[in-house]
Amino acid sequence: MYAFGSRGNTGPNFNLLLLIISQLGLHTVEGVWPLPQALASSAERYSLNPQAFDFAYGKRSAAQQGCSVLDAAFKRYFTLIFQDYTSDNMRVSAGQALLNAETVWGAVRGYYHYFVNKTEIDDFPRFQFRGILLDTSRHYLPVQAILKTLDAMAYSKFNVLHWHIVDDPSFPYQSYTFPDLSSKGAFHPVTHIYTQSEVRRVISFARLWGIRVLPEFDSPGHTKSWGKGQSNLLTPCYRGGTPSGTFGPINPVLPSTYQFMERLFKEVSSLFPDSYIHLGGDEVDFSCWRSNPTVRSFMQKMRFGVDFTKLQAFYMENIVNITSALNKTSVVWQDVFDYHKRRSSLSVVEVWREGCYLCEVRKVTKAGLRVILASPWYLDQAGPKHNWARYYSVWPLAFKGSEEQKKLVIGGEVCMWGEYVDATNLAPRLWPRASAAAERLWSDEKQTSSVAKAFPRLQDFRCMLLRRGIQAEPLTIGHCQHEYLGV
Repeated sequence: MYAFGSRGNTGPNFNLLLLIISQLGLHTVEGVWPLPQALASSAERYSLNPQAFDFAYGKRSAAQQGCSVLDAAFKRYFTLIFQDYTSDNMRVSAGQALLNAETVWGAVRGYYHYFVNKTEIDDFPRFQFRGILLDTSRHYLPVQAILKTLDAMAYSKFNVLHWHIVDDPSFPYQSYTFPDLSSKGAFHPVTHIYTQSEVRRVISFARLWGIRVLPEFDSPGHTKSWGKGQSNLLTPCYRGGTPSGTFGPINPVLPSTYQFMERLFKEVSSLFPDSYIHLGGDEVDFSCWRSNPTVRSFMQKMRFGVDFTKLQAFYMENIVNITSALNKTSVVWQDVFDYHKRRSSLSVVEVWREGCYLCEVRKVTKAGLRVILASPWYLDQAGPKHNWARYYSVWPLAFKGSEEQKKLVIGGEVCMWGEYVDATNLAPRLWPRASAAAERLWSDEKQTSSVAKAFPRLQDFRCMLLRRGIQAEPLTIGHCQHEYLGV
């Protein structure tokens, strides 16, 4: 029985009996991943009968029967705990047990013994924001691949899906306000889009796992695909005083630009219920703006001179104001903070650039803004250089600053950009390396500072992911015990 309770306003706290289930003849569990804040384990072991096992709400729990999230979780975890048990094959009554099997070998393997170790846990997350970014513009990811990723995220206690849904290469989000954005901007207008109902399906599925869905519509750069379905949105580039026929970032000087963005974000805000929305703002190429005479004239009128970072700040401030009016908290990439003199309009900054990223964290928190750290967790690159230990040995608060500054670091994010990632290699490139970042964001830093001590737990966790249908790549030479189950 699980008793669910709460502790003040500090977030969920579960004082549980952890059921570490193993079948007779299989290996013992090396440990829990991510590591709980406090764990007292006993060698005391009890036999467990799936037919007599049940989850129940604690009498003092704020949540009671009928809570859709917990009721669904109980069903899921019963299956995960008793993976090889099927009630159809075995019936137990007073004094006898009946096993149905199609072959003699099925009968031999039909009897499974489950055991529980008594383990007491006191657990809560170190950081409130523990995210994974999926890029569905550079390669389209089928909905099923996204749902499977949400499964795996929950196993590692990630709680935010940052959906980088559109970008330069394609615009797969199907807008009912501006249908041409996907019909002309997606890789394919039918097979490579996300309909409104599919987006709702992802959001609903994520909710049952306790995962928020944070959409990103990055602008003014990274918007080439937008221009295919929305005329007069992108800036015409000039060469030698005449239009070159190419286009640059969103045109920040036209009133029609902000009218369009207001209507788009009104739709997006009604579809995505999360209080956060990511506005992007990174890697804006100023060369097209610089070439355009109308833009240059606007710059002079606004007294920006030739400083195009001021023009970008002007654009982003307008977009932040639009989303603020829709009661959304804006998240921006660090470029916006770096270029923005009037930082009071900003709320959350995502630090992504390499180099001294903790220097940037220190600057942002000193300005009183919240931080999401992504720099050390770009997992889209494969190879030995990017092994799991690299992502584990990250210390998000190892910068000189006050305690108040460090409280402004609300968490971190694993980024899976899509240049070389699609549904064929998404899972093995994410897992179990992303789980290394997950433990850093969830667990106590002092208890998880050793790569050597973490390795056997992560290796065991990787095997658990495989048993749950997640195609996690191997960490090193070896095998999983369940590979020869029944041999």
